[in-house]
Amino acid sequence: MTRPSLESALQTAEMLFDRTQLEAIVAAMGQTIATELNGETPVFLTIMNGGLIFGAELALSIPADLEFDYVHATRYHGGTRGSELMWLKQPRLTLRGRVVLLADDILDEGYTLRAIRDFCVDQGARRVLIAVLCRKRHDRTAPDITADFVGVEVPDRYVFGYGMDFHEQGRNLPGIYAI
Repeated sequence: MTRPSLESALQTAEMLFDRTQLEAIVAAMGQTIATELNGETPVFLTIMNGGLIFGAELALSIPADLEFDYVHATRYHGGTRGSELMWLKQPRLTLRGRVVLLADDILDEGYTLRAIRDFCVDQGARRVLIAVLCRKRHDRTAPDITADFVGVEVPDRYVFGYGMDFHEQGRNLPGIYAI
């Protein structure tokens, strides 16, 4: 099966946010998170692969000490419809008694993010904070999942770039696009 062309998608895509806008938004989010942390050193868990770009930029924007690890769990397996959660990498750091800051690209339906948050709680995390670059505007979000810090709201469309993929392509685009 041939995957759709990123170049073709970009010809009709609408740029929602450019790199300059996103950098300013993430920088402000980092300051807000530092205030919320109030001197604590959290376990900063980037959710791969989508959270890579946002997580790196966010970490650089938080003027506080952070202890890094990552998780990799997916329901999409390269597609656009979620299925059963598959863990590819669980954190190696001990979460018991710690504040955990999850960094992810988007809160869409939220089932994967909720499962990761619940895993952290089950591992004994004292507090789990969630930072997402985007929150999609719709009413299909899983029960009992919200983000503590949200960069931007995006429409209920297929969005990609800045960590989010278009059929496993375009994660490194310096903006967020919608089709």
